[in-house]
Amino acid sequence: MHHNPFTTMRSLKLADGCKGTQVYALNPPNGTTGTGGGVGDKLLHHLQDHLRVNSSIRSKSSRTYQQPPSESLLPHGLPVTDLLEPPIDPSLKFADLVDKMAEVHRRVDASEPLERSGAFLEQCAVFKGLSDPKLFRRSLRSSRQHAVDVHGKVVLSSWLRFERREDELIGTSSMDCCGRNLECPKATLVPGYDPDTVYDPCLCNVVNVVPPECSTSEEEEEEAFDYDMSFCIGDEEVRCVRYKVASLSRPFKAMLYGGFRETKQGTISFTQNGISVEGMRAAEVFSRTKRLVGDEFSPSVVLELLKLANRFCCDELKSACDTRLAFLVDSLDEAMLLIEYGLEESAYLLVAACLQVFLRELPSSMHDPNVMKIFCSVEGRERLASLGHASFALYFFLSQIAMEDDMKSNTTVMVLERLVECAVESWEKQLAYHQLGVVMLERKEYKDAQRAFNTAVEAGHLYSLVGVARCKFKRDHRYSAYKIINSLISDHKAATGWMHQERSLYCSGKEKLLDLDTATELDPTLTFPYKFRAVALVEENQFGDAISELSKILGFKASPDCLEMRAWISIGKEDYEGALKDIRALLTLEPNFMMFNGKIHADHMVELLRPLAHQRSQADCWMQLFDHWSSVDDIGSLAVVHDMLAHDPGNSLLRFRQSLLLLRLNCQKAAMRCLRLARNHSKLKHERLVYEGWILYDTGHREEALAKAEESISIQRSFEVFFLKAYALADSTLDPKSSEYVIQLLEEALRCPSDALRKGQALNNLGSVYVDCDKLDLAADCYTNALNIKHTRAHQGLARVYHLKNQRKAAYDEMTKLIEKAQNNASAYEKRSEYCDREMAQSDLSLATELDPLRTYPYRYRAAVLMDDHKENEAIEELSKAISFKPDLQLLHLRAAFYDSMGEGASAIKDCEAALCMDPGHADTLELYHKARETNATDQK
Repeated sequence: MHHNPFTTMRSLKLADGCKGTQVYALNPPNGTTGTGGGVGDKLLHHLQDHLRVNSSIRSKSSRTYQQPPSESLLPHGLPVTDLLEPPIDPSLKFADLVDKMAEVHRRVDASEPLERSGAFLEQCAVFKGLSDPKLFRRSLRSSRQHAVDVHGKVVLSSWLRFERREDELIGTSSMDCCGRNLECPKATLVPGYDPDTVYDPCLCNVVNVVPPECSTSEEEEEEAFDYDMSFCIGDEEVRCVRYKVASLSRPFKAMLYGGFRETKQGTISFTQNGISVEGMRAAEVFSRTKRLVGDEFSPSVVLELLKLANRFCCDELKSACDTRLAFLVDSLDEAMLLIEYGLEESAYLLVAACLQVFLRELPSSMHDPNVMKIFCSVEGRERLASLGHASFALYFFLSQIAMEDDMKSNTTVMVLERLVECAVESWEKQLAYHQLGVVMLERKEYKDAQRAFNTAVEAGHLYSLVGVARCKFKRDHRYSAYKIINSLISDHKAATGWMHQERSLYCSGKEKLLDLDTATELDPTLTFPYKFRAVALVEENQFGDAISELSKILGFKASPDCLEMRAWISIGKEDYEGALKDIRALLTLEPNFMMFNGKIHADHMVELLRPLAHQRSQADCWMQLFDHWSSVDDIGSLAVVHDMLAHDPGNSLLRFRQSLLLLRLNCQKAAMRCLRLARNHSKLKHERLVYEGWILYDTGHREEALAKAEESISIQRSFEVFFLKAYALADSTLDPKSSEYVIQLLEEALRCPSDALRKGQALNNLGSVYVDCDKLDLAADCYTNALNIKHTRAHQGLARVYHLKNQRKAAYDEMTKLIEKAQNNASAYEKRSEYCDREMAQSDLSLATELDPLRTYPYRYRAAVLMDDHKENEAIEELSKAISFKPDLQLLHLRAAFYDSMGEGASAIKDCEAALCMDPGHADTLELYHKARETNATDQK
């Protein structure tokens, strides 16, 4: 016991969860003010009372309720186009992201080892605005790996831990160690630059047996020294060895040997020096042993020694006390108590240890006024800075948490003001001032916001011009805002989607629609243009077309604000089933979402809509889930699982099912939250270990995930643990022996009890491994068995088998079956293109791009065809079209190869550098990069 001395089958790549909510304008119905005081409000109260009365029979009853008019469910009316506007991204954004990534790669590559952590931190800032969280986490790990001082290690290790949100796991402590030096709270307090050991196992779990240092007793040890003086404290004397005490510091040496009165005295009065008898005895022991080991070195005594060391300039004693106290800090209360001592006595390690506790307790410590006083106040930052503990990295970390917690709070403003004070390099100033501008804009403090945005622009951040224009627009300077963005577009030959999106706010009519269409063409991931067009259609009473418009983007991007908008319009259309489905999916992504401009909680809308939709039992829900899963309707599946959890909120299996669906939708943040809930709700240890294993695996800790799987197997053999182990092992290039082991694990999983949905996934995985091992007949059996239990995606695997058997027509037909069954079928069109002639392939790939523009294979295929036809410029254009909104490693590598073949060495090198920024170890790109550089150097000579 610790002594307190002070009191799917995961077959798709993961992508970032969708963040943020969109603020909509509201159109009060029939001239009402939208304050909720009219007929709509009464109807809402009536519905609430009705729901309370009938809650006990709701799950069984199939009675049809009288449907009130849609206005009763929309007391704030429908959105209107005039007041719609997109949020401003608080992350860094660039007119030419590829150029910026290439620049950052060059900086990292050219950095001295001791400067590399800062270069990787800039890379973190660049990747923060992208959709793939793995890029950000990888850069953050690299920054921690190259951290030079203890402060940097503490901040970056705590940030890495926060990214996993282990604070949400019940039964864990903030100071728990993950097993590696990278995040170990003890290893971070060890000074020194150690990039080669950060991924090694730490020593936290190693039992250190300290051998006896000598066989002599304490009395014998004392007799070995010639005690020739004493310090008198009150009525007691502490015997000392004069030359040993003198060795503690130059002031002691001067006192005892420098010709002062004390030089000739055998007993020196020390009562007035603020140290107790116990403290002086401890100092005497340290003067002989140079160690703080033993019962006499209690925390309170060590604090006395720290003060004594500062008063008499005893550097070695101070360092020992600082280290001893730092390694004792283990809780928030201890940290709050000791940080004042540390700041007062300039104890660097002690303050670092206290800061580490505060940071590892985030986000809860963000609400502790004492902690925030240390971080946020001007005086607090200055005190931290005096010891080297007020860095840009620290306030960068805090700012991300503060903005996520409450964008408009005073705490967020103060954290950002401290961030600004710490900003030195140009990218730091760009980020700090831009974020401050975004927060001030949210707070409607437009002058301050504009000032911050202008400073960010002066530092070199062009995207902050969007903030400047928005502030002018809010202050009724519409034309001035238009001129700013129009000039920005004119100055860039390759204008971006966000530029045209912003300009659309400041114009009207056809010009506005043209800008929005251009924005979508340049960047189809921007949600605002779809929402604007949808609302414009609603204003023309074309509800069906409005829903279709939003469904376009929801087909490839599960955006909470688009789900809200589609639900909103569905209510207006009186499609309550559709609205309920979207709101349930929305709540899975963001459980605290407030609809209708923050007026009504989405949970409350579910309660209002439930009586108007078909009532299903839990068994009906399972059947419906099976149908949605089989038809590849992930949003529909999410809605069903959310409905089931309303009846059984503690069901960890359903929470796990949610996480699988969210990963398939590339919503990793929400998926991780569901995994944590699954782990917390699980009552069985072996299940908790499986969920913990998935959390570790999905955040890049493969070896630790496999260890969790082994521990779970030792307790209970289950489908999920074998599936986890097989999946984690298969996530690498498998040799024949490893493949056989993965096959055994999946076969073992299939022998364990599970439902048909998971069995289908296991069979699909097993088929894939058999294909890789060239066991096509066994693979075909697996896929056929999966299809027999309606695992629709197995059509794709079976088509691959047919193709490898040279049965191209059968492969094409198999993919056609998948297209007919799947609701989300962009990937099916893409895959079918491999089994037909060029013309038909082009048609399928065009459809794939239309349905999901984020899929990169169609662009690469079309570009390759154009290159084959000697249309080099058109091929580059095709790749550039996708790279502009999705900087993908494969796309960049291919474009670099094209540039290289065209003799454009500088462009090839830049694309290689951008690709290596995303994956420094990509072998093909490294080879091309070295070749292009050599060729370019030769040409320049």
